[in-house]
Amino acid sequence: MNLGDMNFSLTLSAIGSALGTGVAGMSAVGAWKKAFSQNKSAPFILLAFIGAPLTQTIYGMILRNQILKANLGSSGESYIYQMIIGFLGGLAIGTSAFLQGKVAACASDALGETGKGFGQYMLALGIVETVAIFVLVFCMMALPKS
Repeated sequence: MNLGDMNFSLTLSAIGSALGTGVAGMSAVGAWKKAFSQNKSAPFILLAFIGAPLTQTIYGMILRNQILKANLGSSGESYIYQMIIGFLGGLAIGTSAFLQGKVAACASDALGETGKGFGQYMLALGIVETVAIFVLVFCMMALPKS
């Protein structure tokens, strides 16, 4: 078993987090620019939106660790199973992070424009993140107990 092949879940989750934080960050910078150009105070709270997709990297790491702990053996069949769980789980978690970043970008724009709705925007981000948590839990349930 090659440890590098078990990193699908971590790598794909991290790619999604990077894309999500990038999208959210670009929007927050735009909202700050608009605030500065209008001589308004820039809402510092937009950093919460930028950072929201980062947690999916942690979920990918947890899944990777659980795959390694599952001790599925070294047969070709179990190796393929580990790769499938890691790849599909990481892809789903990373997609959740990317889409959460897109929601965060919209939230940054809306909060920057109105100064209102932070709680509602965080709830929307939480709902998108729930998909990643479900994927993590369901993939862990699919692994045999060691």
